[in-house]
Amino acid sequence: MNGQRSVDRRIVLRNYIKLYLILIRTSVRSRMQYRFNFAFGTLLAAIIQLSEFLMVAIVLAKFGAVRGWTMHEVGYLFAVMTLAKTLYRTFGNEVHNLERYLVEGELDQLLTKPLPVLLSLMPRGFRIMFGEVIQGGAILAWSLGAMLHSGQVTWWAIPQTLFAIATGAVVLFAIGMATATCGFWTTRISMLQNMTEDAAQTAARYPLTLYPGWMSGLLLTAIPVGLVGYVPALYILRGELGTWVFPVLAVASCLAVLLALRFWRFGIGKYQSTGS
Repeated sequence: MNGQRSVDRRIVLRNYIKLYLILIRTSVRSRMQYRFNFAFGTLLAAIIQLSEFLMVAIVLAKFGAVRGWTMHEVGYLFAVMTLAKTLYRTFGNEVHNLERYLVEGELDQLLTKPLPVLLSLMPRGFRIMFGEVIQGGAILAWSLGAMLHSGQVTWWAIPQTLFAIATGAVVLFAIGMATATCGFWTTRISMLQNMTEDAAQTAARYPLTLYPGWMSGLLLTAIPVGLVGYVPALYILRGELGTWVFPVLAVASCLAVLLALRFWRFGIGKYQSTGS
């Protein structure tokens, strides 16, 4: 009996994955119908993101370092956060935009479908954010290349960084989903997202030693964006902590998304339609 249930679950999971890929393909095709808008948006996103880092780089070029962190190290933090956020928003953008579904009543339509709400929601906003990938990848290549040349890091830093980006994206998704879940009670969540996502992610682009102890603790625990770039950078770039950082990051990211999923299920169970 248990064996049959296990087989049934695998079949259901496989069907969900196939359906998810179909929905993603449909979303990509619809976006590519407007190729000029896609190309222009990609270029504009790359320029905006690059200009943000250039402002920081100019300051660092003037003063040399910030709390012992060089321009290349800060560039590394900036790039890792950018790429992790890009990966999260590629697959989970509509979770971030849940407020629109709540305000306009579109979530009620998703609730009537014979699919988990997340499965119906996430593929709708699937988009490959080439501008952010180009900008983040360029800064990462520049910063890592310089540190490889100086001998500060070895080639092992490349796979370790890719691992940090992947786990960081999971952490950011968990934070985004937990924030979005609050909308089941409040409907409006944009102000909360400004704090838990936008402001927190911007702060974590820089060394956490810049901030007061209470704020650093907040960015490592309650809103754990510090796990995205800062904590792995301590080992990858500076040889601090130890190799235990990577299994801890894996466990922490899995735990964060599991807790966020449980909160999501609890919240959606308490949700009352905007028309009720």
